[in-house]
Amino acid sequence: MESILQALARRPLLGDGAMGTELQAAGLEPGGCGERWNLDYPGRVLDIQRRYADAGSDILLTNTFGGSRIALARHGLAAHAAAINRAAARISRQAFGESPGYVLGDIGPFGGLMEPLGDTSSAEVKEAFHEQAAILVEEGVDGIIIETQTSLDELGLAIEAARAAGAACIIGSLSFDVTRGGKNARTMMGVDPEQAALFLQSAGVHVAALNCGAGVNMSWAARILARYRAVCALPLMAQPNAGSPVIEDGRIVYKESPDEMAAGIPALIEAGARVIGACCGSTPEHIRQFRDVLRRTES
Repeated sequence: MESILQALARRPLLGDGAMGTELQAAGLEPGGCGERWNLDYPGRVLDIQRRYADAGSDILLTNTFGGSRIALARHGLAAHAAAINRAAARISRQAFGESPGYVLGDIGPFGGLMEPLGDTSSAEVKEAFHEQAAILVEEGVDGIIIETQTSLDELGLAIEAARAAGAACIIGSLSFDVTRGGKNARTMMGVDPEQAALFLQSAGVHVAALNCGAGVNMSWAARILARYRAVCALPLMAQPNAGSPVIEDGRIVYKESPDEMAAGIPALIEAGARVIGACCGSTPEHIRQFRDVLRRTES
C-alpha cells in the first residue's frame, strides 16, 4: 500500500472524529482515563474505531491522546504507558479489518506547563514524548500526529521525539482559540497561525494541522488554513470541533450537526486541506457525511 504522504498527494484523505466524547457516551466517567480502556475495555475502543472506519475514515488516530507517562501518572498509570500505547496501536489497526487504512499514533499535550512557568522540566517532557513515540512506531503506526498543542516549545520536543523514533509521517497540530471580538485566532500561549505554520515547516514536519479550539468552527478552520498556506508549502490538515460546547442538564454538548459540519468541507479544500477530520463532539455520522461530500468532490 502507498504511504500516507503519497495518498494525500493524490486526493484529500478523511480522518476520524472525536474519541473522548465517544468514550464518554460509552460509559467513561467524567475525568476518567480513556486511555486505560485500551487495556480494560479494548472491545469498546475497537467498536468506536470500527464505526469510524465503516463511516469511511481513511485514517484512524490511536486512543493515546493522554498516553504519555506524565499524563498517565495523574491516574496512577505511569508504569502502564508502554502497554497502553501498544494496545492502542493494535486496536486501531484491527478496526480497519481487511480494508486499507492508515493509523496515526496520537500524542497529545503532557497536560501542564514546563519550567519556568510550571513545575515540569523540559527534560521530563522530552523523555516522556520519546518513550511514547518510540512505542507507537515500534507497533507499526503509519505516522505520528502531535495534536492540540498551544506551546511551540512543547510542540518542538514532541516533533523531535517523533523524528528520533523514525516516524514515516509527522503531523503537527495546534489548537487555536478565537479571540475576544472574533477578529483573530491564537493559541492559549499566544501563537498565531503564521507563527505556527512557519515553525512547523522549519521543524521538518510533513503536514501542518489544526484541531479543537474555542470558537474554531469549520469556517474559522478554513481561515486559519488559508493563513498557514500563505506562509508555508506543507500539506494541510484540519480537525475542527462540532461547534462550540454548551451545557445541558449538567453535560457538555456539541450541537453542530453532521450536515452543518459537512457543508464547510469545500471551503477547507479550497484553503488547501489534504486531510479532513473532526474533533470534540463529532461522531461516526459526522464522518459519514464528510465522506459523502468528499466523494462528490472527487467525482
